[in-house]
Amino acid sequence: MEDVPNFINEMVRQHHQLFENGLPMIASENVLSPAARKFMVCDFMDRYAEGLPGERYYQGNKYVDEVEIKCNELAKELFKVPYADVRPISGTNANQAVLFGMIKPTRTITVPDVSAGAHISSAEFGSVGFRGLRDYSYPWDLENMNIDVDESIKLIRNKRPELALFGMSVFLFPTPIKELMDALMEVEAIVWYDGAHVLGLIGGGQFQDPFREGVDIMTGSTHKTLPGPQRGIILCEPKSKGMKPEKMMRKLNFGVFPGVLSNHHLHTMAALAITLAEHLKFGEAYAKQVIKNAKALGQALHERGFKVLCEHLNFTESHTIAMDVKPLGGAAQLVIDLETAYIITNKNLLPWDHVDDALNPSGIRLGSQELTRLGMKESEMDEVAEFFKRICIDKEDPKKVGADVKDFKKNFNTVQYCFGAGTPAYKMFEVI
Repeated sequence: MEDVPNFINEMVRQHHQLFENGLPMIASENVLSPAARKFMVCDFMDRYAEGLPGERYYQGNKYVDEVEIKCNELAKELFKVPYADVRPISGTNANQAVLFGMIKPTRTITVPDVSAGAHISSAEFGSVGFRGLRDYSYPWDLENMNIDVDESIKLIRNKRPELALFGMSVFLFPTPIKELMDALMEVEAIVWYDGAHVLGLIGGGQFQDPFREGVDIMTGSTHKTLPGPQRGIILCEPKSKGMKPEKMMRKLNFGVFPGVLSNHHLHTMAALAITLAEHLKFGEAYAKQVIKNAKALGQALHERGFKVLCEHLNFTESHTIAMDVKPLGGAAQLVIDLETAYIITNKNLLPWDHVDDALNPSGIRLGSQELTRLGMKESEMDEVAEFFKRICIDKEDPKKVGADVKDFKKNFNTVQYCFGAGTPAYKMFEVI
């Protein structure tokens, strides 16, 4: 047993080394700022705070309360809403709270389809199914990688959902909320937007603004394009004709606690407060560069012969691009070859894949957000695309390409767009 600390230390050291040497391109990840990271190891991590500030079930929370109040205030300011709850401990946990608080089992919900790029929490085998709901998926426009507006209007009017959920994990383009809003208001649906992937782009004012388009509730995780700790958030500005605003906010509060969590990981809440403050200052510039980089990467890959989705729409309006790599042998092996070359990606279902093929899908999903956080711009995206070509098309030895990736990455290992910019990204704290 005395060898366990040494073993864990060595695994963590090698993990840090992998990301220091590599290109982190998973669309659902990011890297914390030094200012936020230091709160991840404060005494908050050892404490409990059930309930709301000033209404706790434990003593010793008077300073925790002040942090939570400040964190909520920053969230409301960033997203321009009257209600924020920063207690959820993940995006899925935030989604579970909405489901628990806002809709009863056997009722009807409309959702995006997992095979079209939706998150698993919206699926029958995820949180929606666990809640016991009748779910109906929006028809999908394959060419434009978005919801089919005309067919979805028919679905909404036919099924009359109590809750209409939008939001994707392969989130290339804004959701047509405005185009669907007349039908949603007609059936008095509560409109819910899962903004987990694009939360930082929305906060930076560079994607759609769901609340100004008619959304009642937005959930999200706080560690993707919003570069914070792994945590969740619920935001609300009620507009639905089916429920009074005060009632909606009470139901959301109940959905969080006692609904789906007890304590809410106070150290990551402190780190989130720092992230929200940073995003108020740096978020616009960061979000703009994230999208520029994603478009540049899509174009550079396309020019090298990759089948990047939605060329006719300039590939993306977010941080994400999607490639169909089935003609190159499929995603399952390619993501392994890429990781051998220090390029960290993930395989992903595309709309024409069957959900049972999740471990051997056609697609690779890429995100530009963490590379941007490390200071890369459009010219670097061209170099990144060349690494992909050498591995996936030219079939070079991934270890040989990896040596070049490591050399390229040496100049991009500090965190930008934050308090304390320029601090090493993967060596902020030495492993004991």
